[in-house]
Amino acid sequence: MDPDQSTPFDFPCRFPIKAMGRDDGDFEATVVAIVRRHTPDLGEGAVTTQPSRGGRYLSVTVTITATSRAQLDAIYADLTADALVLMAL
Repeated sequence: MDPDQSTPFDFPCRFPIKAMGRDDGDFEATVVAIVRRHTPDLGEGAVTTQPSRGGRYLSVTVTITATSRAQLDAIYADLTADALVLMAL
């Protein structure tokens, strides 16, 4: 059975990946570097950020063209393994 059969997505598709962590100055670059390992052709405007109300945390959204469920699983595994990432959605 094809692993992509168990997902409601039709690949390739646009997919936003969101990661949250402390706004320490390196967080955005860390998230982008992790995602870029799996999606080297990130387009302009693919990354958006949103600071928390108090300014201590940062949400980074990277919108990619996902090619498979395996690719998404690998990205999320790498994001959640990084100590700077508190949450990935």
